[in-house]
Amino acid sequence: MTAGSQFPAVDPGMVLGSLGAAVLALDAANLILYANGGAEQMFACGSAYLCNHPITDFLPADSPVLALLDQTRGECSSISEHGITLDTPRTGHRTVTVQVSPITEMPGCLVVSLHEQSIALKIGAQLTSRHAARSVTAMASILAHEVKNPLSGIRGAAQLLEQNASEDDCILTRLICDEADRIVALVDRMEIFSDNPNVVRQPVNIHRVLEHVRRIAEAGFARHLRLVENYDPSLPDVLGDRDQLIQVFLNLVKNAAEAAPEDGGEIVLSTGYQHGIRLALPGSETKRHLPLVVSIQDNGPGIPEDLWPNLFDAFVTTKVSGTGLGLALVAKIVGDHGGIIEFDSVPRRTIFRVMLPMVQDGDR
Repeated sequence: MTAGSQFPAVDPGMVLGSLGAAVLALDAANLILYANGGAEQMFACGSAYLCNHPITDFLPADSPVLALLDQTRGECSSISEHGITLDTPRTGHRTVTVQVSPITEMPGCLVVSLHEQSIALKIGAQLTSRHAARSVTAMASILAHEVKNPLSGIRGAAQLLEQNASEDDCILTRLICDEADRIVALVDRMEIFSDNPNVVRQPVNIHRVLEHVRRIAEAGFARHLRLVENYDPSLPDVLGDRDQLIQVFLNLVKNAAEAAPEDGGEIVLSTGYQHGIRLALPGSETKRHLPLVVSIQDNGPGIPEDLWPNLFDAFVTTKVSGTGLGLALVAKIVGDHGGIIEFDSVPRRTIFRVMLPMVQDGDR
């Protein structure tokens, strides 16, 4: 223990490992000597693989980060730069703040910190998605009361007319009935958005949920695709509703299957653990950690950039026959669980990430 303190000496490695930012230590040849948990998360591989590899194995030769390394060594002082873009197969598209500092006791060696700037944007986007879901909830309630009843009258009148109508007119009355049924079906789909803040949360094994989703996909809409599982078997249980979580990931995997190419199409299901994100559960002031991350990745053409700001709004879709309610429903369910959903999309690499709360003491 240190003098005058009741706590033992703090292990610097433990401190660095607890940081959400990616921290790397480099030698004079830019070989990685140390990588914390944040770096493992950012580069999607373990520290054992990162270490003893040059940083150029993970960043392109024209990356501004490499220029900052040279500048820091030349000036022998710390340098930071905001708004640097990382866009690699491992990191995805990220905007980071980079700080590079020399290690004075080790000439030529540097400490590099990469802090993603988008976490506040992720939470803000999630709150926007919740607002969008609430607007759909209100719309569903209005439609259920103000649309379905008149449609029943219209359909009934069309059926009465059909009794004495000619063959040509029967075609029109059947068209009226079919269209009325189609609109009622759409309203019924929207009624699943009904406000339900009292989600019955209990411990759920997320891998069993994903296994159930995978079996459904392989037996149906994704039977022509390659499904890859990249799971962390040590993850604790999710605090949530099993059936609703199945609905979330079934929608996301179905979207990925529709986006993936017929030839060489691939969907990657991944799970992992990350630190540093907390969010209040709906209807509660209690803040929970959201360390459990489930990712659904496809190698399709990507999401058009003009859809990004409103992707989780109702009726936003790229499908010719789509209703645009799938991702709105996903956003609502994830929000009801107190989670966050985000996405990155470039050609041949679109990833949806769902961050969920884990079970804590007292939840069982």
